[in-house]
Amino acid sequence: MSPRPYWKGYLKLSLVSCPISVHAACSSSERISFRQINRKTGNRLRQQLVDEETREAVGGSDKARGYEIGKGQFLLVEDEELEAIEIESTHTIDIDSFVPRVEIDQRFFDTPYYITPNDPVGQEPFAVIREAMRSKALVALGRIVLSKRERVMALEAHGKGLIGTTLHYPYEVRDAKNYFADVPHLTPAPELLALAAQILDSKLAAFDPSGFRDRYEEALMAHLKAKQAGLPPQPKPSWVMPRRAINLMEALRRSIAAEEKVEAPRRSAPARKRA
Repeated sequence: MSPRPYWKGYLKLSLVSCPISVHAACSSSERISFRQINRKTGNRLRQQLVDEETREAVGGSDKARGYEIGKGQFLLVEDEELEAIEIESTHTIDIDSFVPRVEIDQRFFDTPYYITPNDPVGQEPFAVIREAMRSKALVALGRIVLSKRERVMALEAHGKGLIGTTLHYPYEVRDAKNYFADVPHLTPAPELLALAAQILDSKLAAFDPSGFRDRYEEALMAHLKAKQAGLPPQPKPSWVMPRRAINLMEALRRSIAAEEKVEAPRRSAPARKRA
Protein backbone atom coordinates (compact mmCIF):
# COMPACT_ATOMS: atom_id res chain seq x y z
CA MET A 1 0.00 0.00 0.00
CA SER A 2 1.36 3.41 -0.99
CA PRO A 3 1.92 5.96 1.80
CA ARG A 4 -0.80 8.53 2.32
CA PRO A 5 -0.22 11.51 -0.02
CA TYR A 6 0.59 14.93 1.36
CA TRP A 7 -1.21 16.64 -1.55
CA LYS A 8 -3.42 15.50 -4.41
CA GLY A 9 -4.19 17.39 -7.58
CA TYR A 10 -3.10 17.69 -11.20
CA LEU A 11 0.13 18.19 -13.11
CA LYS A 12 -0.44 20.36 -16.17
CA LEU A 13 1.78 21.06 -19.17
CA SER A 14 0.02 23.33 -21.65
CA LEU A 15 -3.14 21.37 -22.59
CA VAL A 16 -1.85 18.04 -21.21
CA SER A 17 -2.74 17.18 -17.61
CA CYS A 18 -2.76 14.15 -15.31
CA PRO A 19 -3.86 13.46 -11.72
CA ILE A 20 -0.93 13.16 -9.30
CA SER A 21 -0.09 12.55 -5.65
CA VAL A 22 2.64 14.40 -3.77
CA HIS A 23 4.43 12.54 -0.94
CA ALA A 24 7.00 13.76 1.56
CA ALA A 25 10.39 12.38 0.45
CA CYS A 26 12.15 12.80 3.80
CA SER A 27 11.24 12.04 7.40
CA SER A 28 12.80 12.80 10.78
CA SER A 29 10.65 10.32 12.73
CA GLU A 30 13.61 7.95 13.20
CA ARG A 31 15.61 10.46 15.20
CA ILE A 32 15.95 10.16 18.96
CA SER A 33 13.41 12.47 20.57
CA PHE A 34 12.92 13.68 24.12
CA ARG A 35 9.83 14.63 26.11
CA GLN A 36 9.60 17.45 28.63
CA ILE A 37 9.02 16.02 32.11
CA ASN A 38 8.68 17.22 35.67
CA ARG A 39 12.07 16.69 37.31
CA LYS A 40 10.41 16.09 40.71
CA THR A 41 7.66 13.63 39.70
CA GLY A 42 8.94 12.24 36.43
CA ASN A 43 5.58 12.94 34.80
CA ARG A 44 5.24 14.40 31.31
CA LEU A 45 4.53 18.11 31.06
CA ARG A 46 1.65 19.53 29.05
CA GLN A 47 1.91 22.97 27.51
CA GLN A 48 -1.02 25.26 28.15
CA LEU A 49 -2.11 28.37 26.25
CA VAL A 50 -2.59 31.40 28.50
CA ASP A 51 -4.35 34.68 27.70
CA GLU A 52 -1.67 37.38 27.66
CA GLU A 53 -3.84 39.91 29.50
CA THR A 54 -6.04 37.89 31.88
CA ARG A 55 -3.38 35.15 32.43
CA GLU A 56 -6.19 32.59 32.34
CA ALA A 57 -5.84 29.24 30.57
CA VAL A 58 -7.53 29.02 27.15
CA GLY A 59 -9.21 25.84 25.91
CA GLY A 60 -8.81 24.45 22.42
CA SER A 61 -12.30 25.55 21.34
CA ASP A 62 -11.43 29.18 22.11
CA LYS A 63 -8.13 29.17 20.23
CA ALA A 64 -8.26 31.13 16.95
CA ARG A 65 -6.06 32.88 14.39
CA GLY A 66 -5.59 36.64 14.46
CA TYR A 67 -3.93 39.00 11.97
CA GLU A 68 -2.32 41.96 13.75
CA ILE A 69 -3.62 45.23 12.31
CA GLY A 70 -2.34 47.45 15.08
CA LYS A 71 -0.62 47.27 18.46
CA GLY A 72 -2.76 44.85 20.45
CA GLN A 73 -5.41 44.80 17.72
CA PHE A 74 -6.15 41.62 15.80
CA LEU A 75 -8.44 40.70 12.95
CA LEU A 76 -10.10 37.36 13.70
CA VAL A 77 -9.68 34.88 10.82
CA GLU A 78 -11.64 31.62 10.82
CA ASP A 79 -10.37 28.35 9.34
CA GLU A 80 -13.30 28.33 6.90
CA GLU A 81 -12.14 31.65 5.46
CA LEU A 82 -8.66 30.27 4.72
CA GLU A 83 -10.09 27.10 3.20
CA ALA A 84 -12.31 29.20 0.93
CA ILE A 85 -9.31 31.03 -0.53
CA GLU A 86 -8.33 29.02 -3.60
CA ILE A 87 -6.11 29.78 -6.57
CA GLU A 88 -5.21 27.51 -9.48
CA SER A 89 -2.13 26.09 -7.76
CA THR A 90 -4.30 24.90 -4.87
CA HIS A 91 -5.24 21.93 -7.03
CA THR A 92 -2.94 22.10 -10.06
CA ILE A 93 0.83 22.30 -10.61
CA ASP A 94 0.92 24.26 -13.85
CA ILE A 95 4.40 24.09 -15.40
CA ASP A 96 5.50 27.64 -16.24
CA SER A 97 8.96 27.01 -17.70
CA PHE A 98 11.89 24.60 -18.02
CA VAL A 99 15.46 25.36 -16.96
CA PRO A 100 18.76 23.41 -16.79
CA ARG A 101 19.25 22.14 -13.26
CA VAL A 102 22.77 23.57 -13.04
CA GLU A 103 21.28 27.05 -13.37
CA ILE A 104 19.30 26.73 -10.11
CA ASP A 105 21.25 28.23 -7.24
CA GLN A 106 21.49 25.50 -4.58
CA ARG A 107 20.58 27.99 -1.87
CA PHE A 108 17.02 28.07 -3.22
CA PHE A 109 16.35 24.33 -2.74
CA ASP A 110 14.12 23.61 0.25
CA THR A 111 12.06 20.41 0.73
CA PRO A 112 11.88 17.39 -1.64
CA TYR A 113 8.70 15.45 -2.47
CA TYR A 114 7.93 12.33 -4.49
CA ILE A 115 5.36 12.85 -7.24
CA THR A 116 3.46 9.92 -8.74
CA PRO A 117 0.41 9.43 -10.97
CA ASN A 118 -2.60 8.43 -8.88
CA ASP A 119 -4.98 7.26 -11.60
CA PRO A 120 -4.46 4.75 -14.45
CA VAL A 121 -5.91 7.28 -16.89
CA GLY A 122 -3.09 9.73 -16.10
CA GLN A 123 -0.16 7.32 -16.30
CA GLU A 124 0.55 7.84 -20.01
CA PRO A 125 0.58 11.69 -19.96
CA PHE A 126 2.62 11.53 -16.75
CA ALA A 127 5.19 9.29 -18.48
CA VAL A 128 5.28 11.59 -21.52
CA ILE A 129 6.02 14.67 -19.37
CA ARG A 130 8.60 12.75 -17.29
CA GLU A 131 10.50 11.30 -20.25
CA ALA A 132 10.44 14.57 -22.19
CA MET A 133 12.15 16.28 -19.24
CA ARG A 134 14.61 13.41 -18.89
CA SER A 135 15.54 13.48 -22.58
CA LYS A 136 16.29 17.21 -22.42
CA ALA A 137 17.88 17.07 -18.94
CA LEU A 138 15.60 19.92 -17.88
CA VAL A 139 13.83 20.86 -14.66
CA ALA A 140 10.25 22.11 -14.74
CA LEU A 141 9.23 25.09 -12.62
CA GLY A 142 5.63 25.23 -11.40
CA ARG A 143 3.62 26.47 -8.43
CA ILE A 144 1.82 24.57 -5.70
CA VAL A 145 -0.11 25.58 -2.58
CA LEU A 146 1.20 23.70 0.48
CA SER A 147 0.26 24.51 4.09
CA LYS A 148 -1.75 27.58 3.01
CA ARG A 149 1.15 29.07 1.09
CA GLU A 150 2.01 29.07 -2.61
CA ARG A 151 5.45 27.67 -3.28
CA VAL A 152 7.54 27.48 -6.44
CA MET A 153 8.44 23.84 -7.10
CA ALA A 154 11.21 22.41 -9.27
CA LEU A 155 10.25 19.07 -10.84
CA GLU A 156 12.67 16.59 -12.41
CA ALA A 157 12.54 13.00 -13.59
CA HIS A 158 13.48 10.43 -10.95
CA GLY A 159 13.15 6.74 -11.79
CA LYS A 160 9.51 6.01 -12.62
CA GLY A 161 8.30 9.21 -10.98
CA LEU A 162 9.25 12.81 -10.36
CA ILE A 163 11.06 14.62 -7.59
CA GLY A 164 9.48 17.97 -6.76
CA THR A 165 11.55 20.30 -4.59
CA THR A 166 10.06 23.47 -3.18
CA LEU A 167 12.19 26.56 -3.70
CA HIS A 168 12.78 29.54 -1.44
CA TYR A 169 11.69 32.96 -2.58
CA PRO A 170 14.49 35.50 -3.16
CA TYR A 171 13.60 37.43 0.00
CA GLU A 172 14.17 34.24 2.05
CA VAL A 173 17.75 33.76 0.82
CA ARG A 174 20.33 35.83 2.64
CA ASP A 175 22.88 37.77 0.61
CA ALA A 176 26.28 36.08 0.69
CA LYS A 177 28.00 39.46 0.57
CA ASN A 178 27.04 40.04 4.21
CA TYR A 179 29.15 37.02 5.19
CA PHE A 180 31.99 37.04 2.66
CA ALA A 181 32.71 40.79 2.63
CA ASP A 182 35.67 40.49 5.04
CA VAL A 183 37.22 37.47 3.30
CA PRO A 184 40.34 38.72 1.47
CA HIS A 185 40.96 38.01 -2.20
CA LEU A 186 43.88 35.59 -2.28
CA THR A 187 45.43 33.71 -5.20
CA PRO A 188 47.24 30.62 -3.83
CA ALA A 189 50.56 29.64 -5.35
CA PRO A 190 50.31 27.00 -8.12
CA GLU A 191 52.52 24.61 -6.10
CA LEU A 192 50.10 24.72 -3.16
CA LEU A 193 47.09 24.20 -5.42
CA ALA A 194 48.78 21.22 -7.07
CA LEU A 195 49.41 19.55 -3.70
CA ALA A 196 45.85 20.26 -2.52
CA ALA A 197 44.50 18.82 -5.78
CA GLN A 198 46.52 15.66 -5.14
CA ILE A 199 44.82 15.24 -1.75
CA LEU A 200 41.42 15.76 -3.39
CA ASP A 201 42.22 13.06 -5.95
CA SER A 202 43.19 10.63 -3.18
CA LYS A 203 39.79 11.12 -1.52
CA LEU A 204 37.76 10.94 -4.74
CA ALA A 205 34.80 8.56 -4.43
CA ALA A 206 31.36 7.88 -5.85
CA PHE A 207 28.46 9.47 -3.99
CA ASP A 208 27.08 6.74 -1.72
CA PRO A 209 24.69 7.97 1.01
CA SER A 210 24.38 4.42 2.41
CA GLY A 211 27.63 5.12 4.23
CA PHE A 212 26.31 8.22 5.99
CA ARG A 213 26.30 7.80 9.79
CA ASP A 214 25.05 10.12 12.50
CA ARG A 215 27.85 9.45 14.97
CA TYR A 216 26.37 11.83 17.54
CA GLU A 217 23.08 9.92 17.45
CA GLU A 218 24.98 6.63 17.86
CA ALA A 219 26.91 7.99 20.85
CA LEU A 220 23.67 9.33 22.37
CA MET A 221 21.92 5.95 21.97
CA ALA A 222 24.88 4.15 23.53
CA HIS A 223 24.75 6.58 26.47
CA LEU A 224 21.00 6.07 26.94
CA LYS A 225 21.32 2.28 26.86
CA ALA A 226 24.19 2.35 29.36
CA LYS A 227 22.24 4.67 31.65
CA GLN A 228 19.17 2.45 31.46
CA ALA A 229 21.34 -0.54 32.39
CA GLY A 230 22.76 1.35 35.39
CA LEU A 231 26.29 1.47 34.04
CA PRO A 232 28.59 4.34 35.03
CA PRO A 233 28.93 7.14 32.47
CA GLN A 234 31.86 6.88 30.08
CA PRO A 235 34.60 9.50 30.48
CA LYS A 236 34.25 12.38 28.08
CA PRO A 237 36.80 12.04 25.27
CA SER A 238 39.27 14.86 25.17
CA TRP A 239 38.95 17.08 22.13
CA VAL A 240 42.18 18.46 20.76
CA MET A 241 42.09 21.60 18.66
CA PRO A 242 43.67 20.99 15.23
CA ARG A 243 47.23 22.25 15.09
CA ARG A 244 47.70 25.37 13.07
CA ALA A 245 49.92 24.76 10.05
CA ILE A 246 53.01 26.94 10.31
CA ASN A 247 54.37 25.81 6.95
CA LEU A 248 51.45 25.22 4.59
CA MET A 249 53.59 23.51 1.95
CA GLU A 250 54.96 21.03 4.50
CA ALA A 251 51.48 20.41 5.94
CA LEU A 252 50.14 19.54 2.48
CA ARG A 253 53.03 17.18 1.78
CA ARG A 254 52.55 15.42 5.10
CA SER A 255 48.83 15.13 4.37
CA ILE A 256 49.58 13.41 1.05
CA ALA A 257 51.94 10.99 2.79
CA ALA A 258 49.30 10.19 5.42
CA GLU A 259 46.66 9.57 2.74
CA GLU A 260 49.04 7.25 0.86
CA LYS A 261 49.57 5.18 4.03
CA VAL A 262 45.79 4.79 4.40
CA GLU A 263 45.36 3.91 0.73
CA ALA A 264 48.22 1.38 0.55
CA PRO A 265 46.45 -1.45 2.47
CA ARG A 266 43.40 -1.05 0.24
CA ARG A 267 45.46 -1.44 -2.93
CA SER A 268 47.37 -4.45 -1.58
CA ALA A 269 44.26 -6.29 -0.29
CA PRO A 270 43.55 -9.41 -2.40
CA ALA A 271 40.46 -9.18 -4.57
CA ARG A 272 37.54 -11.41 -3.61
CA LYS A 273 36.93 -14.39 -5.84
CA ARG A 274 33.65 -14.33 -7.64
CA ALA A 275 31.26 -17.07 -6.60
